[in-house]
Amino acid sequence: MSKENDVKFKTSIGGQALIEGIMMKGPDKQAISVRSGDEIITKTEDIEPLKEKCFLFGIPIIRGVAVFISSMVTGVKAIAYSAEFLPEEEQGEPDKVDQWIEKHFSEEKAEKIIIAVAVILGIALSVGLFFLLPTILAGLLGGFIKSSVAKNLFESALRIIIFISYLKIVSGMKEISRMWQYHGAEHKTIFCYEKGLDLTVENVRPQSRLHPRCGTSFLLITLVVSILVFSFTSWDNVFVRMGMRILLLPVVMGISYEILRLAGRYDNTLTRIISAPGKALQKLTTAEPDDRMIEVAIAAMKEVIPERPGTDKW
Repeated sequence: MSKENDVKFKTSIGGQALIEGIMMKGPDKQAISVRSGDEIITKTEDIEPLKEKCFLFGIPIIRGVAVFISSMVTGVKAIAYSAEFLPEEEQGEPDKVDQWIEKHFSEEKAEKIIIAVAVILGIALSVGLFFLLPTILAGLLGGFIKSSVAKNLFESALRIIIFISYLKIVSGMKEISRMWQYHGAEHKTIFCYEKGLDLTVENVRPQSRLHPRCGTSFLLITLVVSILVFSFTSWDNVFVRMGMRILLLPVVMGISYEILRLAGRYDNTLTRIISAPGKALQKLTTAEPDDRMIEVAIAAMKEVIPERPGTDKW
């Protein structure tokens, strides 16, 4: 059995790589740790589970959509916070849209508006690039592909090719490659905790950087599930097909989240098969971290471990 599967306890604690930092989210706390020179700065805040905000967010399928949107919002906020610790010469000037918002609104409202715009643009980019663009390209070749099944398969193949190509391109950027290292540190630290080991650099370092509950795996599962769900739509009109893609996307995300929960909770032949493609893709979105990055991950992790052992069981 591989080291990454040699885990009896599965935690619900998850994280996200930031700019020179890591966010860890536990059942009742969220922590952001950022390295600034030789110092690690950690910000911790209490959080309320989504299902306690609204009972609908605890219902299967619906909770997947709620978790995705919530993760987008908290993720954008965390990245913006971590960027504040960059040297001034690396921060750059706010763009014209941000400057206009900051000029016309109070600081608190401006921050909320900027976060909302960033989330909307992030979702729009993802939907446009990975879902609508393949539909448009497949539509352009509609005259050469008569079978609706073949057209759907071709569109699905384009979707996966575009997704993997995108990851390969951004992985070549220096800033992103460092985030991939912090991503690896996050996974290693979670594995170390799940194995019941002391959270030390020495114990975290040998752990696997490939985790079954990774956001990368969720995105890949979403693309695969979309092949099945979208196969029920066979309209030739490209605009109708695009509209159906958008309408069915919440269903796709909801189903994908439930599959990810299943793969993250159990360790058997089926879940290993489900997790395998996502783990393979994580070789692009994670990298081996250095010890200083691991220290940041440990600092964030320690802040969100619940006081009562086991209350964070997945």
